[in-house]
Amino acid sequence: MRLRDIYKKESRGKNLPISFEVFPPKDEAKTNELVDNLKILNKFNPSLISVTYGAGGSVRDRSEVVCKRLKSELNANLMPHLTCIRSSKELVQHQIKDMENIGIQNILALRGDIPKDYVRPEGEYLKYASEMVKFVKENTSLSIGVAGYPEGHIEAESFEKDIEYLKLKVRLGAEAIFTQLFFDNSPFLHFLEKISDLNTPVIPGILPISNLEQGKKMTTMCGTSIPKKLEQKFEKYTKKEDWEKVGIEIAIEQIEDLKTCGVAGFHFYTLNKSHMVSEILKAI
Repeated sequence: MRLRDIYKKESRGKNLPISFEVFPPKDEAKTNELVDNLKILNKFNPSLISVTYGAGGSVRDRSEVVCKRLKSELNANLMPHLTCIRSSKELVQHQIKDMENIGIQNILALRGDIPKDYVRPEGEYLKYASEMVKFVKENTSLSIGVAGYPEGHIEAESFEKDIEYLKLKVRLGAEAIFTQLFFDNSPFLHFLEKISDLNTPVIPGILPISNLEQGKKMTTMCGTSIPKKLEQKFEKYTKKEDWEKVGIEIAIEQIEDLKTCGVAGFHFYTLNKSHMVSEILKAI
């Protein structure tokens, strides 16, 4: 099913669509573990499973392996990431053909993280996510999702410029916006106001965290904030099992609040695990 159909307002029932993001493991044993965890999560009827795509060839190969297994073993509706870094138009066309050959209908168009040693090759290489959106829209029938950043992209000139770039991606053909993870709903609501002129579904990214250090590491990487009250909740406890319970409770509270804000669904960053996400979904 395509993004435009999953997130139609008139097709949404009482339960909003959910989606899971996973990354390609480094070996077969870990891939088997990932598939087992997704079999557990599959009982919650996800509308999509998103698979990250790296800049390096070996990472891309592993992503393809994961996509094929999820298609064959779970009949999953997939949304692989498609990144610009080190991607010529010819390579992108080849990747898209491979995806379409196994029945993939959706992609998430991203620039991708820039490696420290990266030098942009000469020739017909894509540079920005907006270029990827335009290229995919003009050359395929794939449904295109893009990333949104409620607190601004960590490399953006300003929040306002970041919003401009997001609106450009939508004008060029993006059909749904999946946000970066966040823990504070207030910036997200401000973000929604800034793009209220777009008739585009917005799906907030939810990351259940099992300890405070994990949360700080993730937010440092992507430039989002951790509310003081979240820190205080974790600081009350010292045991791992208590931290997990706190993380689950925080995510449930965040989701229940977001349900009142007109979101189109929920996108869970699973970190290839099932336990915490399962407990959250049982509660909501």
